[in-house]
Amino acid sequence: MMSRALRRRIWNGLFIGATALATVVALVALFLILWSLLTQGAAGLGPAIFAEDTPAPGSPGGLRNAIVGSLIMCGVGMVIALIVGILAGTWLSEYGGRSRYAHVVRFLNDVLLSAPSILVGLFVYEILVRPFEGFSAYAGAVALAFLATPVVVRTTEDILSLQPGALREAGMALGAARAKVIRSIIWRGARAGLVTGGLLGFARISGETAPLLFTSLGNQYLNTDLSQPMAALPTTIFQFALSAYDDWRQLAWTGALLIAAAVLAINIIGRFLTRETRRS
Repeated sequence: MMSRALRRRIWNGLFIGATALATVVALVALFLILWSLLTQGAAGLGPAIFAEDTPAPGSPGGLRNAIVGSLIMCGVGMVIALIVGILAGTWLSEYGGRSRYAHVVRFLNDVLLSAPSILVGLFVYEILVRPFEGFSAYAGAVALAFLATPVVVRTTEDILSLQPGALREAGMALGAARAKVIRSIIWRGARAGLVTGGLLGFARISGETAPLLFTSLGNQYLNTDLSQPMAALPTTIFQFALSAYDDWRQLAWTGALLIAAAVLAINIIGRFLTRETRRS
């Protein structure tokens, strides 16, 4: 009869093998995705990608208007998300605690964190596009802010909760108000984590397509007026990838490579900052 120790070793070996297999499958899938992006998208890289706007079929061109539009809308969206998210996360960590209202806020934040982006796009369409009878970059930035804010809220609350209580006690023992302690001591000690939350929020929205289709729509030309429709890399990739023109599909692959490289770089920076925070 099989001994208990032998059964434990067998089950342990099976579990380790299953986790190793799952890891290999995930790494292979990631490698295949990156390899396809590199092989298909690298051919389109060049100065024209950053210097020329999206072209008509069969004409030379680049992705300048889409890149600039994405940076503008993501930048405005992240400003909104950082202000709201850091303040809300600070309230949850420092004031809300385990109160009933704080539990409701956390629940709603988790719901918004997992909400489909297309629903967010439809909501912003109803409040900012339809009433004003026009698409705009403002609406696109607000839709992206709705998606990034829950990430910033969750990260801010978690990183502030890790700060030692002795820092709060020491600051208030010197006569500083609680708000002053939070601004001058707690936020300063958690600045790397707050930056990480911002980077993760930016990575979350940088590749979103659905909300921008209902809000900013797109623009074939370079536009910096936030009250007008504006191009973005995700929407341009979506439109060009479905076209029957080889040059448009090549631009779509190149745009996808740019987004993947940006998101990968942001995640690496975020991991590095998180590690430095834990060391300190």
